[in-house]
Amino acid sequence: MKLKHVWRKVRSTTWAALLQSSNGNVAISFALVLVPMLLAVGASIDYVRAYNVQAKMQSDLDAALLAAIKDVDTLDEDKIQKKVETWFGAQTDLDSSKYSLSGSNIKISKTNKSIQAVATASVATTFMRLADIDTVNVSVASSVAGPATSYMNVYLVLDKSASMLLAATTSGQTSLRSSAAACEFACHTNEGKSFTYKGSNYSTVYGLSKAMGITLRADISVEAVKEVLTMVDSANQSSSHVKVGLYTIGATATEVLAPTYSTATALKYLSDGSDSNKLTSATSEDATYFDVALPKMASLVGTAGDGSSASSPLKLVLLLTDGVQSTRDWVTNNPKKKWSCTQWSGSTCIYYNSNYFPYQLKVSPLNPAWCDAMKTNAVTVGVLYTEYLSIPKDWGYNMTVGETMKSSGFTSIWGGTMRSDVSSSTTRRDYIPYSLKDCASSEDLFLSASDSNEIESGLSSLFQQYLTSVRLTQ
Repeated sequence: MKLKHVWRKVRSTTWAALLQSSNGNVAISFALVLVPMLLAVGASIDYVRAYNVQAKMQSDLDAALLAAIKDVDTLDEDKIQKKVETWFGAQTDLDSSKYSLSGSNIKISKTNKSIQAVATASVATTFMRLADIDTVNVSVASSVAGPATSYMNVYLVLDKSASMLLAATTSGQTSLRSSAAACEFACHTNEGKSFTYKGSNYSTVYGLSKAMGITLRADISVEAVKEVLTMVDSANQSSSHVKVGLYTIGATATEVLAPTYSTATALKYLSDGSDSNKLTSATSEDATYFDVALPKMASLVGTAGDGSSASSPLKLVLLLTDGVQSTRDWVTNNPKKKWSCTQWSGSTCIYYNSNYFPYQLKVSPLNPAWCDAMKTNAVTVGVLYTEYLSIPKDWGYNMTVGETMKSSGFTSIWGGTMRSDVSSSTTRRDYIPYSLKDCASSEDLFLSASDSNEIESGLSSLFQQYLTSVRLTQ
């Protein structure tokens, strides 16, 4: 209490001395200095408040335009304008009497698929009222372009492994199994046998399958890619901002057609009856080494841009695959020429001794980490899984893809990390979708398809999903 009393006395004495001083009119000088000091400090506080309001408004306006642009093809201009105003009004902290976002400040172009808007506000001051300044006016501008005006490269990647020559449907598999070939895979390999169908002989199961009119997964893949090219045409009517490229993966990745604005050229490559471009089911590769092919794809694709110019395009890789790391020798190699089974299900052997099949463990779902090089380069990866249908009567299937993840080399050979929520007793076949989901940039960009209609619509859906992306241009 004594200290308080002393401080009061010192403070009152100091002010009394200032007021009574006749030496230079200190009191008047102090008062004259104090007002502009308070005004300067107060103005900085008011301007910081105004800046914070402006920053919040900018974020709200950007969000409003991003929300509205996705309906630019489906709503008329009045409804798009109303959506911008409603979204902005719901987000901002200011009431309607203090900010302005009127229709005259919203420019909508359905042709260019773009929206531009300017919002203004009056922020009340506190300290600046000393200088008769009651408000500070702020404004923000934003513009957004829909995907049709974003530059992008679409890389269509076909898996050329022999396993893609599996019949596309269970009925097709049944037909091949019941034929002279007695095999679900339409392999190109001449194994010294002759298959007769309607009076003609065929030296490969592939030739037989074509004669029987059986559709293979590789056939569906080509049709699905054609579907995407049709969609590109629709989204790129001026042929000025979307390029498409054609690629294959097998033992490595191969660029068949570098990204081009000409979808007609791409279609010509896919319709080549001689298959000189090795895109159709008339050719295949014995091996699929994703550990080599996917990093090679990353180097072929390069780094993605922001879509603002032809030199900085967005990049989308659409991978059409069954997701199995394998080669023919890993399935057929049996150096001791023995079939060894420890468990049977009827007439089907469901477990094989790996001592007789030394490469059995290598057949495995791909390691999703092999897709990381593309994603690290800001490339969007979409995956369409052409479902690996079960083949319970095929010994090669049962000893490899039909075996468990625990018995595979997914971790020990290929360095993969299994999902903690999936049992190691899951079959390799059933784990494929998990690997491919983790390969894709998001689960929204993963689709599984098991028949021709699903595969065609699935790949189109992946492309359509990517087209929902938009970009701010201001």
